[in-house]
Amino acid sequence: MGMMRLALASSTSSLIGYGITFLVAYGVALWISSVIWAWRDIRSRTQDFIFQIFAVGLAVVFPGLGLLVYLVLRPRQTLADLYERQLEEESLLAEMTERQTCPTCHYRVESDFQICPSCSTKLRRSCPRCDHLLELKWNACPYCGYGAGEGGRSSARSSSRPV
Repeated sequence: MGMMRLALASSTSSLIGYGITFLVAYGVALWISSVIWAWRDIRSRTQDFIFQIFAVGLAVVFPGLGLLVYLVLRPRQTLADLYERQLEEESLLAEMTERQTCPTCHYRVESDFQICPSCSTKLRRSCPRCDHLLELKWNACPYCGYGAGEGGRSSARSSSRPV
């Protein structure tokens, strides 16, 4: 009976030894993987080398708790997200500057419309000489030069004036 107890005690102690070894190995693997994850994550979020070292240092020195502190302090967006957002903003801005709208009703109009199809506001006028569309505030035609003579007055008006 004594031999059986001794064998049972030795198998139990070796089983506990294996369990502790497994838990320690699992903890070390978890710690190493958290350090690698923190390194890869912070590199995708900032180019600041000091902050990268600080984040990885937290994960190395304080396993578990350091990772939680890092998760609170890390930048919210990745560099790829920031780049994509900037491209989106630039695209929207370019689209807004390209889109022409009626000054009265803000209906979308084309560049060759003379009047707004929605509210009939006059948008442009045609040049009497070359028929290019001109903005209403222009005093002279940039295409043929009509209206550029004698201090901004049209050449047709100045020639029809009696002497």
